Amino acid sequence: ITIYELENFQGKRCELTEELPNITEKEMEKVGSIQVESGPWLGFERQAYAGEQFVLEKGDYPRWDSWSNSHSSDSLMSLRPLQIDSADHKIHLFENVGYTGRKMEIVDDDVPSLWAHGFQDRVASVKALNGT
Repeated sequence: ITIYELENFQGKRCELTEELPNITEKEMEKVGSIQVESGPWLGFERQAYAGEQFVLEKGDYPRWDSWSNSHSSDSLMSLRPLQIDSADHKIHLFENVGYTGRKMEIVDDDVPSLWAHGFQDRVASVKALNGT
């Protein structure tokens, strides 16, 4: 992955092959654009892999709103590769915060529509039981 300090792949740049808990370690103030050679990678809004998380798959991200639809944050302060650790995946989606309310289990399948599975249009909490 290559990160650039300015939008449209301009300014100071840094190539990464391993995790980076704080972009200021590379003498960068912010991430303005990203090119992912191979992935996926996870980007985080705050240092030490905290805050809102963004999945960055192979491709170009010329400005922050190309990897985020968040209106509250335009920053990316830490990055790490996403390690796929298991062929078996299972997650539980919950309607409410704190793992409460209706629950939906997903096992090794993509779910393009929650509605198609009788679940509502929002998920407030998630537990990853197996896999990444």
